[in-house]
Amino acid sequence: METNFFFKKKNIKINKIFPGIKLNFKVNNIKPLHLASNGDVSFFDSLKYKENASKTKASICITTKKFVSFLPKKTEKIIVKNVLLELARVLKIVYPDADIDYPDLSLKKPTNVNFKKVKFGNNVLVGKNVKVGNNSIVGSNSIIESNVKIGKNCVVGSGVIIKNSIIGNNVVIQDSCKIGQKGFGFIPIKGKNIKFPHIGKVQIDDRVEIASDCTIDRGSVDDTIIGENTYIDNQVHVAHNVQIGSNCMIAGQVGFAGSSKIGDNVSIGGQAGISGHLKIGNNVKIGGGSGVVKDIQDNEIVMGYPAVPLKDFIKKNKKL
Repeated sequence: METNFFFKKKNIKINKIFPGIKLNFKVNNIKPLHLASNGDVSFFDSLKYKENASKTKASICITTKKFVSFLPKKTEKIIVKNVLLELARVLKIVYPDADIDYPDLSLKKPTNVNFKKVKFGNNVLVGKNVKVGNNSIVGSNSIIESNVKIGKNCVVGSGVIIKNSIIGNNVVIQDSCKIGQKGFGFIPIKGKNIKFPHIGKVQIDDRVEIASDCTIDRGSVDDTIIGENTYIDNQVHVAHNVQIGSNCMIAGQVGFAGSSKIGDNVSIGGQAGISGHLKIGNNVKIGGGSGVVKDIQDNEIVMGYPAVPLKDFIKKNKKL
């Protein structure tokens, strides 16, 4: 059963959201193209996702005139000028409280009745329906908000805040990490910023280690995912919808912009930056301080800003 971290309004009919549409069904959910099914609303605003668009099972898709031909005939198209602005409006209707991270007022000191085989430091607070697996340890002054699930044999350091997250077994999260908060999402329109609700979660798989002071934002419509056995160094920022594969090594102060997908066995040197909506293949190595602004194929080694194949980087710098 899927965990719901956000209140969703029930019985919202599609013709109440889009008065011009003739359909009368209730909106099930809002999901990305590849996860949407019958009754769901999705969105399509970039040719990067044309393959997902052609296979989507969404009942409704918000898109622009030039992208209509990529969608299945059975999908009802809502034609707009600004897809993300319209999507933000719809999200706000269906999930009215997801555009601001309100404090969890249910937080209380954990009791031995609910967590018999978990060790807690001083001043730990947990919300409603929190689950922590046996033999896990939570350090002092940490906060675990409502509905969060943490697996067995995990170590959560001191001063950690976890919300809107599902965490596997044997995971280590060191001091002062912030996981599951709303990402950097807004749309500037005529002198004001329209907040973009974030209804996704963070999923951290087994045997992941996250060092001190890292920030991992939850997904906007999709989820943010860290694959198993991946190690993340200090002060790394992972933005909304980023998906990092298994067995990756991420050095300190790396920044991932939203919706980039990182393959398995990827190594990234310190202070590198990965732009948004990119696809980084398997077994890729990215040198420290590099700026990645385009997709990288499997097994490549890149360096520099903008990042280029290592042999090209060496050749260019020999001439300087």
